[in-house]
Amino acid sequence: MTDDAARPPRPAPPGTAAERDRWRRYLADERAEAAVYRELAARRDGEEREILLALAAAEGRHEAHWLRLLDGDETGIPRADIRTRMLGGLARRFGSIFVLALAQRAEARSPYSTDPHATAAMAADERIHGEVVRGLAARGRRRLAGTFRAAVFGANDGLVSNLALVLGIGATGVPAPVVLFTGIAGLLAGALSMGAGEYVSVRSQRELLEASAPDPGARDALGDLDLDANELALVYRARGMAPDEAVDQAALVLARVQAAERQSAPTDAIGTLEHDDEAIGTGMSAAISSFLFFASGALIPVLPWLFGMSGLAATVTATVLVSIALLLTGATVGLLSGASPLKRALRQLGIGLGAAAVTYALGLAFGTTIG
Repeated sequence: MTDDAARPPRPAPPGTAAERDRWRRYLADERAEAAVYRELAARRDGEEREILLALAAAEGRHEAHWLRLLDGDETGIPRADIRTRMLGGLARRFGSIFVLALAQRAEARSPYSTDPHATAAMAADERIHGEVVRGLAARGRRRLAGTFRAAVFGANDGLVSNLALVLGIGATGVPAPVVLFTGIAGLLAGALSMGAGEYVSVRSQRELLEASAPDPGARDALGDLDLDANELALVYRARGMAPDEAVDQAALVLARVQAAERQSAPTDAIGTLEHDDEAIGTGMSAAISSFLFFASGALIPVLPWLFGMSGLAATVTATVLVSIALLLTGATVGLLSGASPLKRALRQLGIGLGAAAVTYALGLAFGTTIG
């Protein structure tokens, strides 16, 4: 009898061929996702870096799970799916809020909750990862919210309003130079109006928030308050607390004030009304962004007439150019909000072209009447 005959048969590898292929795909995706988080961490510091590295470590634990099921066999590991590879490329080149927004959507699509070979802890991890990435993305959104809001709405307004203007004027049958100068006038008037409006809006919002903040000088009066009358309770009631809750809170605060006075320690007893300066932005930055982005958006529908086109050819070209721009702005908003880029892009396109179609139809009607 040969040695081969005496040797016990090798056990079959666990899982069917289809299951092992699926585990290999999961393994590849987990490695790629961990690499994305490490790339993002390399561009961050402090707490955000620690959080991203912890996410990468968690993906490493998931990777180890699939590798154990494969008995450590790494042959035939495929490339990660296209979405994860795209995330990796964006993280290496930009490391921006867009990557976190896309990662948020990727975590939400995890198949582990329905896969019998994924543990309950892994499925729970993926759900929590989505919330962690959502929180990190929200930080980035707050940092650019004020300026970004002005930029996106400025560009969108420029695209839609000036397309509607030039199509409506062009449909009346006026000469091409009239359409061109009308479009340029609409660009300048709209950009100036948007810039001024954003400046006033943001400045007013900041001033209202500042006016609502507690007066720091009022803290000096706390030590002399009548403990029986306890006027501080009225402050908390004015801020929305129930009467009993306000009295309890005021008593607690006064006790802290007295303790702080005995220790000569500063106190913030009345508290502050928090507002997010990053989310609001500054008046000047919002005004400049609105002006520039409205102007850039409003320039696009004028381009065909600017380059000497006229009539139907100019109208069709302007509509196509604006449609592409609307799709891009809509998809950008979708990415940053964590929603479907395609749905947001199509919604933006439908609204924009619908407004332009109305003015074009009115222009045709007035042109016929005038003629």
